Amino acid sequence: MRFVVKKSASPKRATNQAATTAKEARSPAKKAATRAAAASYVPPLTISRADFLKDGHDRAFRDGLYVMVMALDGLLRCRDQFGRALGLTGSQFAVLIGAAYRQGPDGVTIRDLAEHVRLAPPHVTTEVSRLIKMGLLVKRPNKVDRRSVLVSLSPSGETAVEQVTPMVRGVNDVLLQNISHSDFQAVVRVMRLLMVNTDTAFSELHRGGIPRAGKVG
Repeated sequence: MRFVVKKSASPKRATNQAATTAKEARSPAKKAATRAAAASYVPPLTISRADFLKDGHDRAFRDGLYVMVMALDGLLRCRDQFGRALGLTGSQFAVLIGAAYRQGPDGVTIRDLAEHVRLAPPHVTTEVSRLIKMGLLVKRPNKVDRRSVLVSLSPSGETAVEQVTPMVRGVNDVLLQNISHSDFQAVVRVMRLLMVNTDTAFSELHRGGIPRAGKVG
């Protein structure tokens, strides 16, 4: 007759099993406590102006900001599509179409073009050089200010603008569905103010007029 001797659990193993059982027992209670803490947490207001608060919170204000960011992202994606249609990047398309509408009879300076398309002058300079290499732009000395150059479309650039404009026009018509001209002008007015105020906010951050957040951890 064979006798099978069962090994008793080692003290260490028994301790681990007990700890696991206790942890599992505490887990539901811990999760419930975490949920309760999350539910009771009220984040601080992200704006102090009373006219932007509703029932004491800023939820509607933040939702409005999110909508604006999403709309701007959509416009940038449209710009990328316009550029892709011509084999360009979105910023290259912006520079090309900006030159088309700002060149006049003599051309446009890099500074004025950068201001029009809202891109940094060094970035515009780089993109202008690339577009010149592609044969879409030409530049010549500025007789009024010899420190700068004047940029204008080449014949190939004019052809590219003519080719893409129907696409741009069609997309713009869809984008402005159910939006009146007065509504659009109101949005433009607000966005211009936001542009100015954004520069002011960054200036205040730089000089320490607005407190910065401390590092987490």
